Amino acid sequence: MAQNIYDQPDFFAGYSQLPRSVHGLDGAPEWPAIRAMLPELKDKRVVDLGCGFGWFARWAGAQGAAQVLALDLSEQMIARAKATTQAANIDYRIADLEQLSLPAGAFDFAYSSLAFHYIEDFDKLAATIHQALAPGAQFVFTIEHPVYMAPAQPGWATDAGGRRIWPLDGYSIEGPRRTDWLAKGVLKYHRTIGTTLNALIHAGFNVRHVQEWTPTADQVAANPGLAEELDRPMMLLVAAQR
Repeated sequence: MAQNIYDQPDFFAGYSQLPRSVHGLDGAPEWPAIRAMLPELKDKRVVDLGCGFGWFARWAGAQGAAQVLALDLSEQMIARAKATTQAANIDYRIADLEQLSLPAGAFDFAYSSLAFHYIEDFDKLAATIHQALAPGAQFVFTIEHPVYMAPAQPGWATDAGGRRIWPLDGYSIEGPRRTDWLAKGVLKYHRTIGTTLNALIHAGFNVRHVQEWTPTADQVAANPGLAEELDRPMMLLVAAQR
């Protein structure tokens, strides 16, 4: 079973105050790049893996999706999502992505935002998603970038010349990483870009687009704090097709 960090009171309280939790998709600076990767969702059967507060599920429903199955391990996340959703075409359920089971060919699109780096066996999950999609269906997901995840002690440092640097170490050593983010001992699983993409390929997906996300100049001008994201990628965006 995956670590259910989101139901720990201190973590949930901190997460609830993040801009992307308060403002939804508009509070996620990577959203414009993700939206450009999405197919038309009208009349599609959609599965949202790690739905959180349900922001994407509601957006997909508003785009005319025939149905949206939104899954998350956190009881508190699902409770909040249900409380803020009125659409009849969205079904929220508690599910552990490590033990996920989905009916074959049941969906036309799969989506996940910043959830898969909590998954130990990504090969198994990729195979499960592949069989659950109809032929030709698309799959878009985001994860923390492996360069962001790899360090034993992630965090900015300053070199002798006063330049901001990201202290990358252990990149090729895949496996668990424990970091203190909103709570102590948050468990994530580091994989290289090659391992992630090869898991998709071995599952039968065609990789269509890969983006190491960085903010645009306009985004940095509007929010100067995003400038540090130009020094190392924080997120990896991937689009694939069954």
